[in-house]
Amino acid sequence: MPHRTTISRRYKALYDVVQEFVLFIGQYAPELDKQFSQAHLVEDKSLFKAQGPVWHQSDRKEGRIPEKLRKLDTDVTWSKSAYHGWVNGYAIHMTCNENAFPALVQVETASISESEVFDQKVETILERLQPQTLAADDAYTKATRIRRWAKRGVALLTPALKWVKGRFALAYHRFIKLPDLAEYLVKRRTSVEPLFDLLAKVIGTTAKQKQLPVQRIENVRSCLALASLSVQISMIANSFWGLPHRNISEMASAFQ
Repeated sequence: MPHRTTISRRYKALYDVVQEFVLFIGQYAPELDKQFSQAHLVEDKSLFKAQGPVWHQSDRKEGRIPEKLRKLDTDVTWSKSAYHGWVNGYAIHMTCNENAFPALVQVETASISESEVFDQKVETILERLQPQTLAADDAYTKATRIRRWAKRGVALLTPALKWVKGRFALAYHRFIKLPDLAEYLVKRRTSVEPLFDLLAKVIGTTAKQKQLPVQRIENVRSCLALASLSVQISMIANSFWGLPHRNISEMASAFQ
């Protein structure tokens, strides 16, 4: 058996390979079953609580670690979501299809914004997944981005709650109210939120803030990327066996 430090080093190095493999499966799974189609995608971010004690922001800014604080993960950052409240930890930025099938995953610390990560993923989504539409929440709204995607032949659908003035904004709101497009926006939550719950079950966390089983960014990235790959494999296996495609209990047991 390799030494534990060797296993740890190899585990940390898995992220880039697994991330690419998740994308590879996302590209070619539609050939196996139409429920894996990448024509209509969904983008969202979900927070995961760090393992270990909380490093308060005042101490972080000073680079100060209190003496009694043991097993502290110093990579983590803070972020807030409407559902989880303030979370000290990490975030998974997920691209999936309307049936909750993962297509592209990226893991960062919690404070990295959705918009920043999305800009990093744009070319991969447009060039390799080639969707017709992508639905996201209001955090992804940016007029220049919506126009840029439109020029590439892809409809970026967001509620655009704050972009309401001007003829382009009014035209966009008329556009997203078209029946098919409005349905994609409505289905966004029922696509990606259940997927985040599946990922939490795979890594064995049931708490509201989804506490992670590992520490440090390298380990967390490999953990959540492997969980995404596990969900993909489970869904493909369920397709072959004629089971509900969100049944992942066997894969969750294997992962743990």
